[in-house]
Amino acid sequence: MRHPWPAALRGAPNARDEPERATSLARAPQERRLHIAQHHERYSHEERLVWRLLYARMRPLWDAMASATFLRGQQTLGLDAGRIPCIEEVNRLLAGRTRFNAVPVAGCMPTPEFFTCLERREFPTVITIRDAARLDCEPEPDIFHDVAGHLPLQTDAAFADVLARLGTCVRRAGDRAADMPDAEARRSRLQSMKRALVRFFWFTVEFGLTTEGPRGLLKAYGGGLLSSFGELPHALDSPEVERLPFDLRRVVDEPVEVDRYQRRLFVVRGLEHLQDLVHQLEWWLECGRLDEVAPGAPGP
Repeated sequence: MRHPWPAALRGAPNARDEPERATSLARAPQERRLHIAQHHERYSHEERLVWRLLYARMRPLWDAMASATFLRGQQTLGLDAGRIPCIEEVNRLLAGRTRFNAVPVAGCMPTPEFFTCLERREFPTVITIRDAARLDCEPEPDIFHDVAGHLPLQTDAAFADVLARLGTCVRRAGDRAADMPDAEARRSRLQSMKRALVRFFWFTVEFGLTTEGPRGLLKAYGGGLLSSFGELPHALDSPEVERLPFDLRRVVDEPVEVDRYQRRLFVVRGLEHLQDLVHQLEWWLECGRLDEVAPGAPGP
């Protein structure tokens, strides 16, 4: 079962057999510390093996199904199939291109804090890795999901701008709601706007598909797809999946599914199209068209 990325802050589930690391990660949520240190040298032999297994089996899927921008980003970051990435090393390559930085965190973050980080061009990055017995199960984001799935796209200036602008949208949603004198109306409007923004993020940054080249080949760019050995081929090839041209009204009204493979995905025509869609989203936010989106996950 996959929990949504903006869930309440959780402790890291994989700090098991190294007392110092386990204690520091367990304390972080209770102390409300969102950002922590990676301590790269403390990964266990088993955790390093899990990274190698995950990377090795995803490599041929990426070559066949990932967007060209994602593959270029992998080369830029120099991710190593045999070594869990060191966040400091990744950031030296990432920040110089798009001013984004991966920020180590103990677990999932609340939605407002997550988007605030995006506006500052910080990407909250979980530093633990899933258990070897659950390679296909992502109960929470882990370092493979966040680094191997998400960070390569952040080497692209257009995509990095999309993330930062989504962060700004959430802040503007709070500003718009704060202007309302009625508390219940303020809560309802803010909830609707955030629901729309989370859905946009879900169907682009997490589970986005795109067309490429003169033949319009279908590729994946969403990190949720690009870190999942099972869902990536399912998303591109399964007859059970409905793949629709990206329509903003449809997307902001589309509830997300967090406990199963996606049954409906939306396709953009490259990252320039995605930038245009964020511009449209910003306009809809300001003119009130996100004030009453359809109910459903996330939220009521």
